[in-house]
Amino acid sequence: MASIQSTRKLVSYGMAFMVASTSMAAIAKDVMVGGAPMLPTKDIIDNAVNSKDHTTLVAAVKAAGLVDTLKGPGPFTVFAPTNAAFAALPAGTVDNLLKPENKAMLTTVLTYHVVAGKWDAAAISKMIKDGGGMASIKTVSGGTLVAKAQGSKVMLTDEKGGTATVTIPDVYQSNGVIHVIDKVLLPK
Repeated sequence: MASIQSTRKLVSYGMAFMVASTSMAAIAKDVMVGGAPMLPTKDIIDNAVNSKDHTTLVAAVKAAGLVDTLKGPGPFTVFAPTNAAFAALPAGTVDNLLKPENKAMLTTVLTYHVVAGKWDAAAISKMIKDGGGMASIKTVSGGTLVAKAQGSKVMLTDEKGGTATVTIPDVYQSNGVIHVIDKVLLPK
């Protein structure tokens, strides 16, 4: 009887240690994006506005009227293109999308980068594995992204055949998770 109680105590202590260690690791690990710490206690918008690498994305989210949505409870998974990703689009594309008359098109492009739910890298990798090497991901815009693993990186293919690489995964937010990507994904 004493050995069962001792075993249970050891298991309890072991589990408590694992939980404490995991919590401490999460606290100690500050993810930096665009020169700013991304704090898991802040929402997607409150973190994104601090990233110098995402000023174009923030301007586009504001122009599309999506700020309140992305400050909402979610949870959301956002594949966040960098300024360099937007700059790689054909000349004039971003300026054209930011025009008030193109708000619907801009909204479609931006919501094509958003997935309902909180899908961290482990969950996406599991989806890819379970899908035999690829996973179809339905976006908030109604489109589909295809995720594949390439080495330790996740690659996303859009409906036009363009690909983006997740360069910084698992940027946790109070209302979801951001994965920084190196290209803008485009729906049909």
